[in-house]
Amino acid sequence: MKTKLIVAAAMCALAIGACARIADPPPQQANQFTNVAGSAAPIKLAYRDEGKGSPLLMLHGFGANIYTWRSIEPALAKHHRVISVDLKGFGQSDKPFDDQYSVFDQAKLIGDFIVSKNLRNLTVVGHSFGGGVALLLAMDERPQLKRRIKRLVLIDTIAYPQKIPVFFKILRTPVANHVSTRVTPPYVQARTALRIAYYNDDMISFQDVAAYAQPLTTPGGKHALIETAKSIDLDDFKTVTEGYGSIKQPALIIWCEHDKVVPEAVGRKLHATMPRSTFRQMKNCGHLPQEEKPEETASAILAFLQR
Repeated sequence: MKTKLIVAAAMCALAIGACARIADPPPQQANQFTNVAGSAAPIKLAYRDEGKGSPLLMLHGFGANIYTWRSIEPALAKHHRVISVDLKGFGQSDKPFDDQYSVFDQAKLIGDFIVSKNLRNLTVVGHSFGGGVALLLAMDERPQLKRRIKRLVLIDTIAYPQKIPVFFKILRTPVANHVSTRVTPPYVQARTALRIAYYNDDMISFQDVAAYAQPLTTPGGKHALIETAKSIDLDDFKTVTEGYGSIKQPALIIWCEHDKVVPEAVGRKLHATMPRSTFRQMKNCGHLPQEEKPEETASAILAFLQR
């Protein structure tokens, strides 16, 4: 099986790499940087801070960065302070050559970020992998985080053990993961991932692909992608899923009906488990409602926050 994945990764890379376009760097997204304590050395996190009012902390998904919030941030920032963070290893944040990239590692860093910025009355908005971080933060029992998080918005989030998509399997397979990230041009990697995540491929622009491809042009970006994929062992969530029912914060769970990455059944199960949750299904979108249905997503979030 491992040999087949290696051969598949190599053949795909060679077949599509020849016709790849070189992605131009996207405009800088973060407007601030801060250091939080890492396991070995401080980690510099990039973030964007816009608007005024009660704060929203936006956490992107696997392989993404704060660019994913571009279409809903303006609407949210009219009423709230919107803080979008590049998780460790992604976007413009540090990408150290270590193995501390799990959802648990990220939750520890973001928890420290919340405390360092003294964020209170906070709504954590998490998409996919970032939603997993948000769930862990809601259950974090560290005294310094107590009573800071008031609401959750979970968008197509990881939460339970599920079938892993093929591209995750390749990134988790020794040798195949390095073949796929080193031989396949970043533009092709980003374009392929977006085609899986989107329901309507016609909505994917060259600028979108460039924004997600740029961080993958560096050795650190490739390393972070592989280490994060290796760390996403959803069986590990078996140790925390029993705690979902104890989450006291009101939660809005948003899901696209055509999500091929995290099935809607995950969201339905999470809704049934979280006593103060509301479920909102969105039509005609895949794994990225904030990109395919930005007006509807922003409206749903704002309506939830006004309750």
